[in-house]
Amino acid sequence: MGPGGVPGRPEQAALPPRVPPARAAPGTGSAGSAEPPPPPPAMDLRAELLKSIWYAFTALDVEKSGKVSKSQLKVLSHNLYTVLCIPHDPVALEEHFRDDDDGPVSSQGYMPYLNKYILDKVEEGAFVKENFDELCWTLTAKKNYKPDRNGNSVVSHQDAFKLWCLFNFLSEDKYPLVMVPDEVEYLLKKICTAMNVELNSCELDDYLSQEPQGQGGLTVWQFLDMVNSGRFLRGIEQEAISMAVEEVYQEVIEDVLKQGYLWKRGQLRRNWSERWFMLKPSVLSYYMSEERKEKKGSIALDKHCCVEVLPDRDGKRCMFCVKTLSRTYEMSASDTRQRQEWTLAIQMAIRLQTEGKKSLHKDLKQKRREQREQREQRKAAKEEETQRLKQLQEEKERKLQELELLKEAQRQAEILLQEEEQRRRQQHEEMQRTLEIQLREAEQARASMQAEMVLKEAEAERQRKRILELEDMQERLQEALQQEVKARQDEEAVRYAQARLLAEEEEKLKQLMKLKEEQEEYIIKTQREKQVLKQEMENKNKCLEEAQKQLEEVRVNRQRVDQDVMAAQRKLRQASTNVKHWNVQMNRLMHPIGPGDKRTNVSGGVFAGYQPLLSRRDSSLKLKQRVEDKDSDPTRENSKENVSNGGNSSVLPSPDVDTMATEPTN
Repeated sequence: MGPGGVPGRPEQAALPPRVPPARAAPGTGSAGSAEPPPPPPAMDLRAELLKSIWYAFTALDVEKSGKVSKSQLKVLSHNLYTVLCIPHDPVALEEHFRDDDDGPVSSQGYMPYLNKYILDKVEEGAFVKENFDELCWTLTAKKNYKPDRNGNSVVSHQDAFKLWCLFNFLSEDKYPLVMVPDEVEYLLKKICTAMNVELNSCELDDYLSQEPQGQGGLTVWQFLDMVNSGRFLRGIEQEAISMAVEEVYQEVIEDVLKQGYLWKRGQLRRNWSERWFMLKPSVLSYYMSEERKEKKGSIALDKHCCVEVLPDRDGKRCMFCVKTLSRTYEMSASDTRQRQEWTLAIQMAIRLQTEGKKSLHKDLKQKRREQREQREQRKAAKEEETQRLKQLQEEKERKLQELELLKEAQRQAEILLQEEEQRRRQQHEEMQRTLEIQLREAEQARASMQAEMVLKEAEAERQRKRILELEDMQERLQEALQQEVKARQDEEAVRYAQARLLAEEEEKLKQLMKLKEEQEEYIIKTQREKQVLKQEMENKNKCLEEAQKQLEEVRVNRQRVDQDVMAAQRKLRQASTNVKHWNVQMNRLMHPIGPGDKRTNVSGGVFAGYQPLLSRRDSSLKLKQRVEDKDSDPTRENSKENVSNGGNSSVLPSPDVDTMATEPTN
């Protein structure tokens, strides 16, 4: 089924979408179809859905006649109702074709039903577009996609599905769907960039020049065959290719501007947690891990949001924040480069929201399309200028030929004039009057011919000036072309220098990380030495405390000894007093003094036995004097003093009760 509903042309089988009036709708001819109603607001979503439905409709056209049976359309419509989450109307298809025969239905016949009962009821965000694309891919892949049966395909079946979705997104808005060589190169470069490899553009150009291209580009099956051939992805593991295709799919189809791990600061507890962040043009979501199974929150982005770089603090580095009208979110990246990439990506998302754009790659695709159109216009203008120069060159050659003909006519006229003059000379006598008249006529004819020659020469001079101007213009065009080529070469050199600077920066970063690891090892070693010194100091402090305790015990013993010495001194003084008093009383009672007696005789009398007692009293007094002299030496043992004092006290007799009552007590 062709764009105009013409059967018998399988390579142009198409299900035409309804597009705005500014672009021609493929497949909408004048074969009895009425003017479609005004397009709904979600025209981009409708165009994307129609591209996938076109593949499903074409896959159901088994006979390649441009028509599909009603039973197959019922199954297709039911599946579309299911994946698009639209209430199913089982009799709508029969009612729509109730006036037709039981034969198959063309794309033009199915389009009104598709628009009215399915596409007009689709709500953006109410269904999972990946499930819808997978349904259409399943229908068309069974018939058209033929991977290597030996298992040597470069991409898996799931990766082929994602490449099919990317192809539909980047393909032109005309049917049959093709992707121009510029978009093919763009897609392959993105996949190679995700794998950190470089695409061979020359080899790609050679391949595209050898590949037969219909409608000015490659079909999706030619594109998948080219990828599966391994010509541009040779030597790369299938897992790496799968990861690169997944990354490009998320970036282009799911509008993921950037994703990765960041540290986020909480609002209430103010603690830092590592989260997997995913940035889209309208929202910045964060999850527990990169599997995205548990969503922790999201940050809605609009034109009032902004992103700022923060200084390092609280042990976190490479910090930045996203400010909204209600809250400020603080985050930390792993390094300065990641922080710069995140801030630039968030600023781009905010700019898209400010400009009212929902997808970055849709905008980029439109810009690339406009650049291609401008390039085609410049190419057409250049070809037109070349054609005009060619016409001017042909006009110049034609004028030169006419000038040569005029010169040849002049020479012929001169020859005829000479012959006529000879004939006039022969008939001079007979026809003199007639000859004069003919000579005057010949002179007039010659004058008019000379005037005409002057005019022709002036015209030829103008033509020569015009040719010189055209040659000058051609030289200026060549200079402009050379300047453009030089500008492109300079741009390539700048890009190479930028890549080299990035590599140097990465090398410097590696060196910095190595120095940081050495510094951390030195810090750990210093901390260990500090622990050892601290343990030694604690041991010395314990020894010092024990010495202080011993010193305190010595001081307590010294005080106790001093108290014992003082008690002994008091006892000694009391004993001395008692002895003195006792001697006086004994002398008074035992030997009363008579008149005329001398005191010296008493000592040698009856009380001569008390002299040992007095001698002992003198020894006790000497001992007391010795103790008082040695009060300054507290280290002397208490036992000696106690023994001395005990000995003296044992010798002294005990005083009587009356005498003891008069003495002071301790």
